[in-house]
Amino acid sequence: MRQILFTIPVLNLPIYGYGAMLVLAFASSTMLAAWRAKREKLDSEMVFDMAFWLFAGGLFGARLFYVIQYRDGFRSPLDFFKFWNGGIVYYGGIFGGVAAFFIYRKFNPFPIRPYLDALAPSIAIGTMFGRLGCFLNGCCFGDVCHTALGVRFPKPTDPWTSQVRNGLIPPDAAFSLPLHPTQLYSAIDALVLLILLSAYFPMRRRDGEVIGVLMIAYPITRFLIEYVRNDEGIFFAGMTISQTISVGLLAAAGAYWWWLSTRPKVRYADLPLQPTEGAELAASAS
Repeated sequence: MRQILFTIPVLNLPIYGYGAMLVLAFASSTMLAAWRAKREKLDSEMVFDMAFWLFAGGLFGARLFYVIQYRDGFRSPLDFFKFWNGGIVYYGGIFGGVAAFFIYRKFNPFPIRPYLDALAPSIAIGTMFGRLGCFLNGCCFGDVCHTALGVRFPKPTDPWTSQVRNGLIPPDAAFSLPLHPTQLYSAIDALVLLILLSAYFPMRRRDGEVIGVLMIAYPITRFLIEYVRNDEGIFFAGMTISQTISVGLLAAAGAYWWWLSTRPKVRYADLPLQPTEGAELAASAS
């Protein structure tokens, strides 16, 4: 891990690893979505415009969920805005981003499912960089690991503090016990999802299937990774909060795929589109 990547000379300004990864997540996901939109006959300029609002909504939602979940650790309302210190919840980011997506669409009508498909791989690549940021920051850590994969985190990072509090290591220990690098597991998982979604894109029969694949695949992998994480307590029926949300999303994904199966097998990119047809097609692709 490396919480501070480097410090800018003269200004003495630290560049945090977590913040740097968030910037990379935003830049890479935006560029990928714009490229995909152009290939699918969508408005790439709209994607650039939309990206800011989606990122802002996602970041706000992710931080809000974290504050709600760990509210006892916040001493000042201003702490809410210290994103560079880490402390965001992935599913909160998803909900915030989805809300921002539909708010943006209310003022800028466009076909929903084609754009969701175009954005799906970007969610994966953004997640990958975000999880690398988690590793650099030391948050979202795993349980004690008894294999060669274990990673030790230095004093006074969150994993070290947690183990001292739970009596696993003495206060004078320089490093934590070896932990599962769940941040890296999640980053690799996101990379695999990116490859999967990109490979499925040309095989989709109708718009909305690519985002549907993500709605199924991510909750399953997240549910499994939660078993070796150690930063979340039990929430419901022996499951963590993230596992509980994953089960709910899987149920929603099943309902979504059932509804999607009733839609015509047509793809926006395959249709001859004239300028005057935009509004009409937007309604049919919703």
